[in-house]
Amino acid sequence: MIETYAEALQFIHGRDRFKKKPTLDRMREFMALLGNPQDQLTMIHVAGTNGKGSTVAFLRDLFMAEGNTVGTFTSPFITRFNERISVDGEPISDADLLADVQRIEPVVAQLDAELGAEGPTEFEIDTALMFSYFASHPVDIVVVEVGLGGLYDSTNIITPVVSVITTIGMDHMKILGDTIPKIAAQKAGIIKPDVPVVVGRLTPDALAVMDDTATANHTQVCALDRDYKVKNQPEDEWGERFAYAWGDRRWRHLQIDLLGPYQIDNAATALTAFITYHLVKKQRVNIAEIRQGLAHTAWPGRFERLNTEPLIAIDGAHNEPAMVEMTQLLRQHFKQHDVYIILAVLADKQYDQMVQTLLKVRNVHIVVTQFQGPGKRAAATPQALEDAVTSKRVTMAPDWPTALKTVLGTISADDLVLLTGSLYFISEVRQYFKGTDE
Repeated sequence: MIETYAEALQFIHGRDRFKKKPTLDRMREFMALLGNPQDQLTMIHVAGTNGKGSTVAFLRDLFMAEGNTVGTFTSPFITRFNERISVDGEPISDADLLADVQRIEPVVAQLDAELGAEGPTEFEIDTALMFSYFASHPVDIVVVEVGLGGLYDSTNIITPVVSVITTIGMDHMKILGDTIPKIAAQKAGIIKPDVPVVVGRLTPDALAVMDDTATANHTQVCALDRDYKVKNQPEDEWGERFAYAWGDRRWRHLQIDLLGPYQIDNAATALTAFITYHLVKKQRVNIAEIRQGLAHTAWPGRFERLNTEPLIAIDGAHNEPAMVEMTQLLRQHFKQHDVYIILAVLADKQYDQMVQTLLKVRNVHIVVTQFQGPGKRAAATPQALEDAVTSKRVTMAPDWPTALKTVLGTISADDLVLLTGSLYFISEVRQYFKGTDE
């Protein structure tokens, strides 16, 4: 019997992360045994290689600016597991999470007895907890982030009002495929009959997959750069400003507090999905509320400032496409500064390529280090990282606090210190800077 919050977490994290054969049958049976709570919810579904979390955050704040109560399901968490299931940005309470686990545990036991080694995975249980929680604690809308891929993701048993695909890049290739069209096909798996699709900035071959899948499902794709457009309107303050155009909607000087040109794409993708939702529901949108929602959005761990003087930031740029975006951001906002990057990544990432990408920015210096990897996932060792690249601008430290101390001893007042490479790593750093109740 699960009686404490700690036991509830142990139950969740003690499950397998993956099964050999991808299937949604187990998830559908799981939900049927729980009374199909997902069928009671009004949802937007968000997939993509990068940008999912920020897009969910923009959508949450756009709906909240209208006075709606918004549930979100996101992964991974930055500080505590509870963040994954939130209402208006507030994580589920320990007591509610415990009650939810107690409710589904007998169903999991039943499936284990029936399926043996093929019982529910950790993420399927996370998803079931979320559906169950929002069915018993109703909200106006739930924004559901895909865990991995799309086609076989455990969230993909829903019929949302709008499907969103942010970006397509090379990540999780062993699971999703080793080409952009193969990965795009997995992400396009969330497209449902007659449900409108909004996509971010995709390559032509990825967009073609989306269009073909949408046509087969009697719906259509609204794509960034083709159907709706953005124009960067740079300014000196922290954050980004842009103009947005879609049909006769033309709005200038939309302001966001998140940094990076790709955050403009995420905000515009979220805004288009938000408008699409209102078109489906035959509701009007209000530009004043849109401005308020976008300006209010914060997303921990995405180029987040932890300290101002010296400027210390963290960013969960955990794969090669994210590092390419990072270099654009550094060139645009920090070309006048020396940038010291403390990099720690998981061992299964393309870390040699990530380092080479960052070194293309002339004012970047990199200290490769390591952190405690989550569960069974190993972090790359500094030696492996250093062996992967030879450059005078790359040095090594045994752990990140040592790396940070070394860097702070060498920088000048207007330099930037950026800790990046894995969301798990920056979670550790964030807890150190901000303190935690764990």
